[in-house]
Amino acid sequence: MSLACAISSEVPEHPVISPVSGCIYERRLIEKYISENGTDPMNGEKLTVDMLVDVKTTPLVKPRPPSATSIPAILKSLQDEWHDAACRVIARLTKEVTAAREALATLKPQAGITAAPGAMPIAQPAYGADAGIERAEEPMEEAGMTDDILQKLQDKATLLTAERKKRGKTVPEGLANSDDIRSYRQLASHVGLHSASMPGMLALDICLKDTSKFVTGGNDRNAVVFNKDTEQVMAILQGHTKKVTGVIYHPEEELVITASQDQTIRVWGVQQTAPCAHVIRAHEGPVTGISLHATGDYLLSCSIDSNWAFSDIRVGRVLTKVSDSQQALTCAQFHPDGLIFGTGTEDAVIKIWDLKERTNVANFPGHSGPVTSIAFSENGYYLATAADDSVVKLWDLRKLKNFKSITLDDRYEVKSLCFDQSGTYLAVAGTDVRVYLCKQWQELKVFNDHTALATGVRFGHNASFIASASMDRSLKIFGL
Repeated sequence: MSLACAISSEVPEHPVISPVSGCIYERRLIEKYISENGTDPMNGEKLTVDMLVDVKTTPLVKPRPPSATSIPAILKSLQDEWHDAACRVIARLTKEVTAAREALATLKPQAGITAAPGAMPIAQPAYGADAGIERAEEPMEEAGMTDDILQKLQDKATLLTAERKKRGKTVPEGLANSDDIRSYRQLASHVGLHSASMPGMLALDICLKDTSKFVTGGNDRNAVVFNKDTEQVMAILQGHTKKVTGVIYHPEEELVITASQDQTIRVWGVQQTAPCAHVIRAHEGPVTGISLHATGDYLLSCSIDSNWAFSDIRVGRVLTKVSDSQQALTCAQFHPDGLIFGTGTEDAVIKIWDLKERTNVANFPGHSGPVTSIAFSENGYYLATAADDSVVKLWDLRKLKNFKSITLDDRYEVKSLCFDQSGTYLAVAGTDVRVYLCKQWQELKVFNDHTALATGVRFGHNASFIASASMDRSLKIFGL
């Protein structure tokens, strides 16, 4: 949208006049335009900030009508105002009741959910005698990790390790090179995915099988599935009662998993009707992190309730839950092989856990402030971490040591870390979006296109593009 269009669509909050064109502009917008172009956007003539003339306006005061000079007239005026206020309250309550009914409808079991061909079926949930009602007050019992499940985890890890050794250090064919990344610019910006009245995206994920598909989580309590190629919203996932803080797009199936401050995790089918297959109640506090196991069947989650949980997404059951003393957990991520995982804590420590034994096997101190994000490299050797200290730390899991610290600008906030699928690049999202070349840890590109904190970042196939979500409501795509 051009500057002129942006200005003409609303009344400027701080109006100024350009002497070279006589047009009125919003001061913030025209100053930004001048700093980039040095001209008036309407006629292209040279314009500087000190040439702008402030427009001084006085607020309009609506006088009392002459009829409100007698006591009966004043009483009638007050009665009318009371009636108008009552109508507004009734309208608001009606809107809230309608929204509540829509949310309740998504909680009921829905038939007909389909997965990709060959995928394991998702059992429909049952909630006791009243099968159509979700019992929020009933805690979810742990089903336990059976020998079959443990063997399944081990078999998958063995397979993935063998595949990684077979690939060796071969660079994937078609992978974007460093010069490509340096040349990336903004290609698209999508701002209409979430509510403008509750602005902000809090989470982002991409479908690895088809990297044109995204899912975003918002302040508006919804998750949105979006296709960047068609620029169409595929589904709006409604049902959470608080902010959606985590989202996962299943790598092989049309399934989405969402986590929320409402203490629940939901499993959805990506269809036009967007049915919710399961509601997993693993925690007694806001869910702060989720990660899908390499099998595609199990989910890791963590919460400020100091617990991490391991759940079966096919049946919507918690298999095991472990308490991490009294420290709130802020994020969680599976290692690529799936037998270990990491959690971040409120007291600045990264903990590594053995999933099969459910024990804490290593701790990485060194940050200051709550840990905000962790990410494992595809090769399984590196772990990237960030906290509220404006530092990104790289850890060698073989030597259990911090081998590199990237100190960012003072007060820089990091909200998301992500390696590309080859482990060649690391993206950082927060105060801005930036990309580093791994091993050399060289900064390749910084994107300053967002006007608020970037909360999520993901790479497209072969790093052919980079996507980021932000509190400014926009999903941006960067590429050649």
